[in-house]
Amino acid sequence: MRGRPMNGKSTPDLFSVGTPTLGVEEEFLLCDPQTGRPSLRNSEVAAAGRELGISLQLELTRCQVETSTSIGNHIRDLRDQLCESRALTADAAARVGCQLIAVGTPFYDPPVDEITQKSRYQRMAGQFGAITEGVMCGCHIHVGVEDRERSVQIINHLRPWLPTLLALTANSPISGGRDTGYASWRYVLFGRWPSSGPPPFFESVGHYEDAVAAMLETGVILDPHMVYWDVRMSDHLPTVEIRISDVPATVEETMTLATLVQALVGTASAAITKGEVAPAVDQELLRAACWRAARDGLDGRSLDVESVRLLTAHQAVRRLVDHVEPALTAFGEFEQVTASLDKVFSNGNGAIMQRRQLARRSRVADVIDECARRTFEGCSSQGGSEL
Repeated sequence: MRGRPMNGKSTPDLFSVGTPTLGVEEEFLLCDPQTGRPSLRNSEVAAAGRELGISLQLELTRCQVETSTSIGNHIRDLRDQLCESRALTADAAARVGCQLIAVGTPFYDPPVDEITQKSRYQRMAGQFGAITEGVMCGCHIHVGVEDRERSVQIINHLRPWLPTLLALTANSPISGGRDTGYASWRYVLFGRWPSSGPPPFFESVGHYEDAVAAMLETGVILDPHMVYWDVRMSDHLPTVEIRISDVPATVEETMTLATLVQALVGTASAAITKGEVAPAVDQELLRAACWRAARDGLDGRSLDVESVRLLTAHQAVRRLVDHVEPALTAFGEFEQVTASLDKVFSNGNGAIMQRRQLARRSRVADVIDECARRTFEGCSSQGGSEL
């Protein structure tokens, strides 16, 4: 995907109002560095992180931690933050005998008693039983949108592009020591939650709020934070939150994802301002497209929900880039995104690289070593140590 002229398209004045604010959350797996098996020490890692000056969030399972960037206007401001947070979190993990890896699911099943000892998580385990036992590490992109009515309309505009974002970032093909047959096994596991998957098409913010209220009333969720739709309004920030993706294997892939999401939101907002209505994509068709993306990832085919035909995943990504090209150009990111996607198309994303390594070496331990290396790929050394 070489950088190219805009084929006669002019950058709309609608993008001149400014770049939407942006923040990134990444969830990571903690492993035993000797065995590669999940290590249930997130509380200790978080404590070590505080000593290093980084605040880590505890996730549902004890072998996960989450990092978050500050909110900024420009994607380039996030690279150093993402590199630093990965490095500091890895340092904190190493201090308590763990290894930090950016993968969507662990390579082996976690030990028993994996649920983090927080009252909310314990209530979730009591209410939802065995579906709380899966370990799933995702990446959540927050894009600032102050008006809730506009947020709902933006969500509608983003729905058709969710499968493409998943295919691009798929990074969890191996579970239980074997290839699952899915590029994103995390997405399949996450689908067990009753509030997960692509959101419905919403007529208004009232429609959205009624749907959340119904889930609360019926016990489908315990609190608004359990609205696990692939894209949603944040329950505590004035943002639209895109959460369909596996945690990307590298910082560069996270940067590319965040840039595309920011451009999607900007493009949707511009369309709304012009009075354009989002396509009301059939919910079951969209679910099918997301399943296909989880299975094939970037190395297969993609179901285009508007034409209802199969494309290669590479073609689907190119369609996405064409769709947001005016926004990418206005934000000054078109050349960088196309160069990064060229690299991913040539070398493979997380799922492709894991499978390639497994086929080459036939040992999961070698895959784990490669994933640990790629977690810091492209980042300079921190604290004098080589990453």
